[in-house]
Order: sequence, then structure tokens, then C-alpha cells
Amino acid sequence: MSMTDPTTIAPSQTHSSANGPLLKQAMAARAKVIEATIDQLLPPTSGGDARLIDAMRYATLGGGKRLRGYLAMATASLFDVPDCQSARVAASVEMLHSYSLVHDDLPAMDDDDLRRGQPSTHRKFDEATAILAGDALQTKAFEILAEAETHESTTVRIALITAFAQASGAAGMVGGQMIDMEGEGRALPLEEVRHLHALKTGCLIRYSAEAGAILGQAKPELQQRLRSYGANIGAAFQIADDVLDATATAEELGKTAGKDEASGKSTYVALLGIDGARAEAERMAKSAIEDLAPFGEQADRLRDLAYYVIERRN
Repeated sequence: MSMTDPTTIAPSQTHSSANGPLLKQAMAARAKVIEATIDQLLPPTSGGDARLIDAMRYATLGGGKRLRGYLAMATASLFDVPDCQSARVAASVEMLHSYSLVHDDLPAMDDDDLRRGQPSTHRKFDEATAILAGDALQTKAFEILAEAETHESTTVRIALITAFAQASGAAGMVGGQMIDMEGEGRALPLEEVRHLHALKTGCLIRYSAEAGAILGQAKPELQQRLRSYGANIGAAFQIADDVLDATATAEELGKTAGKDEASGKSTYVALLGIDGARAEAERMAKSAIEDLAPFGEQADRLRDLAYYVIERRN
């Protein structure tokens, strides 16, 4: 393990958006690895389940920022974890994230016809196939973590699975989605909005950052640092999403714009205004950068990522 004593390293000062090109290169390189890993783990078939597998592949391959997968691989690299292991964790979290998007787009949920600039899975196939594809992606994500190829230690694999389940279930992403749906048409106070998005969006991003530390068997204090970093990144990401929903076009977003306002949702923009929401996102990004102080220059791309999530246009 390459980490030094966390009390001896000063934070790097090279985390401005001027380093954006380096981050984009790093994200693009990781995205290729993640894409290839998903392709390998979800091979096409000609059997009776071919339509299901096709829908799973459609939902997961060929698009997206791979932010969560990138986080898993980038944080794992801080502890010299081989890419062949961290790419499996990255593929796992991207599959589960894709399942959530497939279900989120369904008519019974957010009812969206577009995802990543393409027809939503239920529009490309049909609702029943989309539901089953989401179900299968969710279970496949856990299957990958349970396999010895992800890590030789059963203790590490169990820790990954436990944290993943907590982040994605009723106390995490799914619970946040329920609160979000219940809040439509109601004026929620800021603290409730923070809570629902910490669950709906933040938990899976937090897990992605934490997963690299679990995989690398990091010391508890370093694992907590990355957990906090992930939580702050997740908050900044969601606030930026609210701003984009109010300001960007459907072409920029790759999905329908203005849906939050049309659905009567309480958002950071609705509560703080666009300028106030942007200021809040920047505050969370700065907190995320502070979390990385023990990691020195090794974490420069993660610092860049804190700015990327609030400066992006989709």
C-alpha cells in the first residue's frame, strides 16, 4: 500500500479547473476500461433470454459519464489496487446505477422518454422488458461483488456488498426516490431536500468513493475521509443537476429539461435560486477537496472532479 501517514502530507494546491484536461483524459481512459468490463460481464446471447440481455446491454453500454465507476477506480488506485479488481467494482456500481435510471424513466416514476440522448429503455423495448432488465442489472451488480475475482478476501467482498446494499436500498437510493415522489407538489424545507438527495443521489456516489478504500483495505481514518469526500461530491453533483434542469436544454442534458419544475418538486434552485444553488454547490465541492488533504498529489484528479461535477453541462 502506497499511502503515507495521513498527518504528514499537506493538501495539493493543483486542483483548479485549469487541470480539467487531465481529468477528462483520466475519466475517458477509465470509462473505456469500465465499458469493456461491462461488455465482458454481460455478453450477448442468442438464447431465450436474448431480449432481456439486449435490454441490459442497451441500458448500460455506450454512454454516460461513468462518474461512479471512475470514483471507484480512482480511489482504489490510491491504495495500489489492480485495475482488474477495481474495474469489476466500477462495472458493478454502473450496472446498479443503470438499473435505477431504467426504473426512474418508467411511466409510473418520472415518465421520461429520453436517457443519454437516446430513447429510454422502456421506449426502445417495452415496459415489462425494462422492468426485468432493471431487476437483472441490480442482482448482477451484487453477483459481481460476491465473486472471488473481485477480491480474494471474503471479508473485503462482504464489506463491499454490505456497504453497497445500504447505499442502494431503503436507507439509501430507493428510499430517497420514494421521498422524492412523495414530495411532488409539496414545498419541502431545505433540510428535507438535502436529506432526500443525500439518499437518492448521494449514497451511491458516496459508496463509489468508499468502495475503493474498502477494496484497498484502507485504514479506517482514510476510508472515512473518502466516504466524506463521496458524500460531499454527491451533494454538489445533485445541486448542479438542479441548476442544469433549470438552465440547460434537452440537447445538452440528453434527457428532458425542466422536469423538476413541471413536476412541482422542491429543488435547491426552487429554495435558493440559481445563484444560491451554485454557491451551495461550490461550498460542497470545497468541502470535498478538504477531505482529500491526507492523500497529497495522488488525489489531484479527485480534486479536479470536485470542480467538474459543478461545472459540467450535462
